[in-house]
Parts: sequence; structure tokens; C-alpha cells
Amino acid sequence: MKISEELCRTLFEKTSLKHSVATETEKAFRLMRQEIQDIILQLEKEAKEKSCTINFKTEYRGDYEFEVRFGGDVLIFTMHSNIFEFSRDHEVMKTSYIKEDKNRSYCGIINIYNFLTDSFTFNRENDLGYLIGRIFVNFEGHYFIEGKREIGLLYNSFNSSVISKESVRDIVESAMLYTINFDLLTPPYDAVKMVSVSEIKSNISNIKLTTGKRLGFRFQSDTE
Repeated sequence: MKISEELCRTLFEKTSLKHSVATETEKAFRLMRQEIQDIILQLEKEAKEKSCTINFKTEYRGDYEFEVRFGGDVLIFTMHSNIFEFSRDHEVMKTSYIKEDKNRSYCGIINIYNFLTDSFTFNRENDLGYLIGRIFVNFEGHYFIEGKREIGLLYNSFNSSVISKESVRDIVESAMLYTINFDLLTPPYDAVKMVSVSEIKSNISNIKLTTGKRLGFRFQSDTE
């Protein structure tokens, strides 16, 4: 019995589309790695000229993850290996850009997380990190960002925002700037008033008290 034309067409078209999306997302991710490296080299030079002691470090963990450490912060960039489509209720689906071609709604995702450097230095596994932004990239190399005000974009910019060396540079610098200004606040007294005997007996580098920039507070996205 012959395979249906609909099955063949759907399989080949969808597979080709997702491959194109993955290619564009990978291209954006590689650009981010390159720009991070260039930014860190420039910052190291500036710090040396100003006799300012700041620790910088970049680390690459394969094709889907890398991190950059600067001062007291860590940014971890991860690229998801799968391709996603937005739900029909998502705001981006209401834009004319998507309505003109539904295939544009299929995107790869790059996540940006912020952690404290000390969380890794002292192996504090209970410490919290925050997703400060995620970049969606489609088969045309267009993108938009969900995230904090400093790096987030409006959905209606999807039709005009294209991945490039310049746009990636802006994204990375904005993420770093937001992170620097996203300060560690003293947690509310009631959030830290109890500690177990085993925790207090532990070496300070292994203590299980959770630390996070907004521990016990409403995160900025809850109110803005």
C-alpha cells in the first residue's frame, strides 16, 4: 500500500522547517559565545588599565551551554535542543508577522540564568538562580525576548529584530548590565531565623542555607 501524500508532505515540510529553526538558533548561540569572549577580553583590559581587581572567567560545556563569570555574578546561557511552537493564546500569535506565516511561530530557545559566583565557589547547591531572559529565534533568523525590562522586547518587534553580531552584542551587554544592577538584598528575618544543628555544624562552604538575590521577596517580574 502506498504511503499517503499528506503524510509525506507533512513529515518533510515540518522536518525541514524545524531544521532551519535549529540552524538559526545555533547560529545565534555561537554568536553569543563569540561576543561574550570579546566583551570579557575588553573588560579584562579595562580593569587592568584602571588597576581594578575583578575576576573574569568563561567556560564552555559543549554545544548547548556556556557560562561567564564577572565579579560576584555568573550568567549561564543554555540552548534547548528542541524546537517549540507558541500556544494559540500567546500574545505573539496575535501579531501580523505570525498571522502572515504561521511557520514563523516555530522557535528555538536560548535561556539566560543569573547565579551568584559564590554559589559555585562554595558549592552551595541550595542557592537560587533566576531566569532573566529567554530568546526565541525562528527560521528567518528573527527573534524576540521575554525577560526583564532591560533586555525584554515587545512582541511586535519580532518582525524587525534580526539576529546579527550587533543585536547579539546588545543582548549580551544588556543581560550583563541587568545582572550587575540586580543586587543581593538582605532576606527578611523570618526567612532565615531558623537553622538546624546539622547545618550550623557544617563547614561554612557547605552550609545548606539558601541564598538568592531576592530570597523571601517578590521577584521583579511579579510586580512589573
